[in-house]
Amino acid sequence: AADDRVTCQVFWGSTPIDSTKLLERSQGKLERLIKDLGGVQNITEENMPEVHIRGDINTPYKCIGGVIYTMQYAGFQKVGFISEPAPGSATLERL
Repeated sequence: AADDRVTCQVFWGSTPIDSTKLLERSQGKLERLIKDLGGVQNITEENMPEVHIRGDINTPYKCIGGVIYTMQYAGFQKVGFISEPAPGSATLERL
């Protein structure tokens, strides 16, 4: 049987971070981005704050899902993925 006790390692940039700090930092970042735009009334589809999540092929989906949930809970509506493809694999520039 698969081991359900998956430990997720999450980083903000290159700094390890726990889920509580991830939520706090994400909320603070979103507040600053909205302030820089002059308030929520100025958000458009083109300038909507977006968060990018990077994970490699070995990252358990449970960990990716937890980060997505945290980002959405923090208020981010757009979540993008940055992946590291396996060497020699084909990639798409934009989906």
